[in-house]
Amino acid sequence: MKVHRSRILAAIGAVGALVAAAVLMLPAQATQPTPAPEVSTSILAKSLFDPIHVTARTPAPDRWKAQLKTHGQSDVYAVDNTFPPGASSGWHSHPGPSLILVVAGTVTNYLGDDPNCTPRAYSAGAGFIDPGGQHLHMLRNETGAAAETIAVQLLPKGAARRIPADAPSGCPS
Repeated sequence: MKVHRSRILAAIGAVGALVAAAVLMLPAQATQPTPAPEVSTSILAKSLFDPIHVTARTPAPDRWKAQLKTHGQSDVYAVDNTFPPGASSGWHSHPGPSLILVVAGTVTNYLGDDPNCTPRAYSAGAGFIDPGGQHLHMLRNETGAAAETIAVQLLPKGAARRIPADAPSGCPS
């Protein structure tokens, strides 16, 4: 039995058309958006302090001075935050002040009370203060490398360490 080459090519073409039609009829697979990476938070230490009243000074020529005073007991935390690229702390506040030390990479701080929501980047070796109270802020890693901060937080005894908030108008979420 002799099979003609043209019939074989026609059969292959018909099978190809059926496969293509079947693929087109398959339901589309929805691609899931990649979730934003999350900040990893570890509480390194927490201690209870009685009321604090400390004044420290250095003599001239530097004339450096510091004063710290609390009323009532305080929870003092040391917190390690690791920010993968693209991670954000989300908008939040703290009931007391935080000293934030950037120990690796770069974090960008957005302040809720800034009408322009101007970003301020801090790299390893830099530090900044979050005054706490109603002060809203968000930290975000806008680089391609991991970032890390250590925060020392001074809070009223028993208070929530972090208070989530919505993004202020005109600020990124």
